[in-house]
Amino acid sequence: MTTREQMLLHPRDEILQTMQRIYRYRMTTTSGGNLSIREDNGNIWITPARIDKGSLRREDIVCVHPDGRVDGPHRPSSEFPFHQAIYAARPDVGGIVHAHSVALVAFSIAGGVPDTRLFHKARTVCGEPAFAPYALPGSDELAANIVGAFQQGPYCVVLENHGVVVADEGLQGAFERFETLEFTAKTIIKARMLGEVRYRADEQLAALKSAAGPLREFTPGAPSSTEKELRRQLCEFLRRGYRNRLMISTEGTFSARVSDDCFLITPNQLDRHTVGLDDMVLVRHGAREAGKTPSRAAVLHRAIYAQHPDIAAIVNAYTVNATAFSVTAAELDCHTIPESFLLLRDVQRIPCGLQFTNPEQVAQRVSRDRPAALLENDGVLVCGTSVLDAFDRLEVLESTAETLINAGFIGKPQPMPPHVIEELLARRT
Repeated sequence: MTTREQMLLHPRDEILQTMQRIYRYRMTTTSGGNLSIREDNGNIWITPARIDKGSLRREDIVCVHPDGRVDGPHRPSSEFPFHQAIYAARPDVGGIVHAHSVALVAFSIAGGVPDTRLFHKARTVCGEPAFAPYALPGSDELAANIVGAFQQGPYCVVLENHGVVVADEGLQGAFERFETLEFTAKTIIKARMLGEVRYRADEQLAALKSAAGPLREFTPGAPSSTEKELRRQLCEFLRRGYRNRLMISTEGTFSARVSDDCFLITPNQLDRHTVGLDDMVLVRHGAREAGKTPSRAAVLHRAIYAQHPDIAAIVNAYTVNATAFSVTAAELDCHTIPESFLLLRDVQRIPCGLQFTNPEQVAQRVSRDRPAALLENDGVLVCGTSVLDAFDRLEVLESTAETLINAGFIGKPQPMPPHVIEELLARRT
């Protein structure tokens, strides 16, 4: 969905679609959470009270006018007072997400907030979250506590023993902040199971944010059947990756080689859930398709394609369990499971920021036989001989990481003995 299409959505439809995404991915419960949108005329559209989030309909959404009149078949959410209070205190806010996502509730009952210095995208999207002390849900005291936190300037506020409230100039932006913060919280929790979590200083994060420069433009001719097929495959696997929680709305890059020094790649800063055929960006001889902005990973992907003619697809992803390894010193040992070893071999560890400052060096450290790498504090990188092959290796990498984390609570994970490795290699060849 384009930005213009998003702007043309009726508030009822935008709230319904956003709640469906939140509920589908278990980021709130049937009875928990509420969403709202403020229009320029002061009308506030909000989810209703006591309606099953799993069967919500567009006609259930309620409109509260500035004079207090309510349009709709239901009462507005019992949490409407704090939505109204936030809008009154923050003129820059036009959309609010309140949800009871598991990882963020875990932080809320432990009295803390996720440290978004985990990776640069989290800091850029979410900023520094605030914390609001407990008060009875739906009460004026809760509204005052939340507004007090928002008046300090943040867009994300964790509510003590309750959940989280996230705001932005629109509901789409609020959702992206919320999903990114929830992902950050889940990653921190998994990483703490592995060992000490490594965060980055603000100046390091700022340097990463500005590391990649713009590409010059070119106007492509009519697309070949090969390019059309690759556009279809990339969109299909992006959607599958998002559904399977291998990517989030603000993070995840997929590319595929079209020909020598020419590849397709996902666009920059577009919701991964809505990327379409025309959104994919063609990059040729270091220039980008006119009118489009490719992912910041385009320079890295080009360097890999240049050094490895047998690599046909590359994916950068933020998967919770593998990313947890990337923010700690723990080893992601693929010598523990036959499929993992055959598809991934030795997972490389790339120093923080090297993919931006020296992409050619990163390209030297991956290959068809070493297809996976942990990017320190920046997710994972996986290469393949096709779009399907790269996606398969990504799934295996995340499955392996989760298995290793779980095994650590049972006993020390044991690698396969050398003779088993030799047998696997002999069978593979």
